[in-house]
Amino acid sequence: MSPAAGRRQPAEDTGRVRIPADVDRPDKLLAGLTARQLAILAVAAVALWAGYAATRHLVPPAAYGAVAVPFAAVAALLALGRVEGIPADRWVLAAWRHRRSPRRLVPAPDGVPPAPGFLAKATGPHPSALPAPLRLPLARIDAGGVVDLGPDGLAVICRASAVTFSLRTPAEQEALVAGFARFLSSLAEPVQVLLRAERLDVGPAIDALLDAAPGLPHLALERAARDHAAFLANLAASRALLRREVLVVLRQPMGQPASQASATGDRAGRLLRRAAEAVTALSAAGVSLSVLDGAGAASVIGRCLDPAGLPWPGGPPGAADDEPVTLARHPTPLNPAGRPTHKGATR
Repeated sequence: MSPAAGRRQPAEDTGRVRIPADVDRPDKLLAGLTARQLAILAVAAVALWAGYAATRHLVPPAAYGAVAVPFAAVAALLALGRVEGIPADRWVLAAWRHRRSPRRLVPAPDGVPPAPGFLAKATGPHPSALPAPLRLPLARIDAGGVVDLGPDGLAVICRASAVTFSLRTPAEQEALVAGFARFLSSLAEPVQVLLRAERLDVGPAIDALLDAAPGLPHLALERAARDHAAFLANLAASRALLRREVLVVLRQPMGQPASQASATGDRAGRLLRRAAEAVTALSAAGVSLSVLDGAGAASVIGRCLDPAGLPWPGGPPGAADDEPVTLARHPTPLNPAGRPTHKGATR
């Protein structure tokens, strides 16, 4: 046997390149520090040296050190520290902006008029004392589901299904990854994949079970329906229920057309065609993608803006615009403890 025959042949080059998950991580330039961190430390060092050079003939070094050490510690904390995964300097800047921003926002396209003179002392000079106009990042949502973002272009929201990747065989996993890779390779415009978890309200399901229980053909079925409603009520009372949602947002940036009206229609049509192509492309990866219409897109945006609100922003299907929506309450107890009632949940 020749020596070459006993050596293991190198694996065939598949041409794959591993891409890190965090592609937005800044590069480290020196000693494991990023450009932002180096800039903060350099500015602090120059300021400390300039202060020492200007006061070394007037202030003893020990006194200057007592002032410089806390300043250097604060600069090091801003450059190297992190608060809940956010760099400390950005966290401090965001806190300062939040402190200076208005606390109450109202829909006022023409601006908020100034407060009368007799209310000047009550409101105070702070800008957060008075309401400010509410500036939403979107202009309108048409019936087809196209979201007009104004100068930022257009967007379409799609709801995607999850894929049980870990339960597939290696060959099936390879096929799913290849299908998703083909979808990513076909992208030429911005796309956002959003995973969000929101509160799940099982009240409508409990109401439906209790409403249907008396009409069931057998007493055992009615008892089973009431037991399942009691189980759902106890589950909702014992823990916070969440549901997960996967959204794919396709973006169409604003171009520079000759006619604004015709160009908006052309961009909307192009964006809807991209959404249809994404539905076909992701089906090869086992993902079922559905384009949301105007009502569905408005519901998703409303739930994102008000996560603690009711699951339906405009009332459940079938409710009139001028009819108050109240969750049903049943006098029949589900268990000895009693079913938690909905106290006047009216929208």
